[in-house]
Amino acid sequence: MNILIVTATDSSYNSLRPDSEILVGLAKSGHKLTVITHADSEYAQRFRDCGIEVIDGHPSKKISLKCIKKIRRLLKTRHYDIVYATSSKSIPNAAFGCIGFPVKFITYRGTTGGLYRHDPSAYLTHLHPRVDGVIGVTNAVRDDVAKRVWKNKQNVVTIYKGHELSWYNKQPADLSEFGISENDFTVICAVNARPSKGIAVMIEAASYLADIENLHILLVGRNMNKEPYDSLIKNNKMRERIHLTGYRHDAPELIMASDILVQPSVSGEGLPRAMMEAMGYGTPSVITTTGGGKEVMEDGVTGFIVPVKDPKAIADRVRKLYQQPELVKEMSKRGKEKIQNEFSSRRTVENYIKYFESIIKS
Repeated sequence: MNILIVTATDSSYNSLRPDSEILVGLAKSGHKLTVITHADSEYAQRFRDCGIEVIDGHPSKKISLKCIKKIRRLLKTRHYDIVYATSSKSIPNAAFGCIGFPVKFITYRGTTGGLYRHDPSAYLTHLHPRVDGVIGVTNAVRDDVAKRVWKNKQNVVTIYKGHELSWYNKQPADLSEFGISENDFTVICAVNARPSKGIAVMIEAASYLADIENLHILLVGRNMNKEPYDSLIKNNKMRERIHLTGYRHDAPELIMASDILVQPSVSGEGLPRAMMEAMGYGTPSVITTTGGGKEVMEDGVTGFIVPVKDPKAIADRVRKLYQQPELVKEMSKRGKEKIQNEFSSRRTVENYIKYFESIIKS
């Protein structure tokens, strides 16, 4: 297959890896890829090293005539079987670029919610009439999109974003910078603070755990020091043991160094990357029922699943893991096995190839 991809690569290497290694896997499987992206990014060089043609020009806005013309010029002068776009800025430009050409146009959707037929902006992305199919990262995302699209519902599918255990052969971070010792029990929450991420729920859960004297909580991500979180932490019983790290490039290593990951999201989740990384590192997770995490997590086997907006339930599961170190070890083992056997990047690439081939034949 000849595939043209429009995707962003201006984020950190670690955050891009699950998505970008799909493209690397496609190239290594013998398919010819052209990627329109940020040509000076770290992952762009990785693409070049794997024989992928990189063209500078990821759009800086949702409608970029320059980007649209670039896509149309490529489609006019070369043969492509698939155009695949992955972001809120690349999808509209690729959609307009594909108009009038016989190429199949596929989009990627990574979150639930926010896609509505009455919203005009939705017709710039997945509801654009030029879209031939949508890849959702979980069944929850797939079902949400399938309810909204007007046509090609059968082409809205789930392909889980795989990981590889080899990505996680690193040394855990040193938590002593936060005053945390090897004898302490550390709970980490690694998200950028937005209402949907449930940080307030996590902080409230901490108050139920204040009696555990060697328990610490790491809040990793942007904007944790802003309101309402700042006041909630200052008034919390555990305030001296809640540590704000800000944005960290070594967030995965911090997850590896921690005993438990908590993902307290209240809405809008797709497939939480932090949860998948935690499984790769062998750190059990406590997640909520929102989004697709529950499709991967086995409750009581690789971690725990709790209702949304239930800080007491989060605290109860954390306490259970604190009290049962053997259960932590068993969940750690099972999480790694699940990544290796069911959610590998290799399997994801195979599913992409099968899906693209089916779309071309349709």
